[in-house]
Amino acid sequence: MNTANRIHIIGSVASGKSTLARQLSSERGIPYYELDNVMWRRHPDGDSRNTEAQRRDILTPILNLESWIIEGVHYQEWMFKCLEEAELIIFLDTPKWKRNYRILKRYIEEKYGFKKGNYKQTLTMLRKMYGWNRHYEKKEKPIIMRILEPYQDKVIIQKG
Repeated sequence: MNTANRIHIIGSVASGKSTLARQLSSERGIPYYELDNVMWRRHPDGDSRNTEAQRRDILTPILNLESWIIEGVHYQEWMFKCLEEAELIIFLDTPKWKRNYRILKRYIEEKYGFKKGNYKQTLTMLRKMYGWNRHYEKKEKPIIMRILEPYQDKVIIQKG
């Protein structure tokens, strides 16, 4: 990995984005941020979606920092500034079978209190995760690859 101070990590659900972000943050002493926490306002009784203006208000101060690691599956227009400002973009290309395994592992670890997550693990959320993962290769991945085209000079595709 190069000496970039502004790193954006993108990939599917359970591709290893958070794990890589934590690892790089620890190694480099750079704070990391999860786009899920920009997208969602967390409440004990359930999450609610932030408006685009609220997301921009949360994201702008982060992007103004000298160094950051931002990770997320999101690829909507509200986060394009992350790609523009990043010195390095890491696309995690993790096989479907590994993502399926990680989805179930995360569910068990968080549901039974072995690990803490950002949201409450439910069977409904588990089904959603598997649904997103099932359609990722054909639907989401091609869109992400198109969005990353203008940034090819700073994109690393990491197979996992």
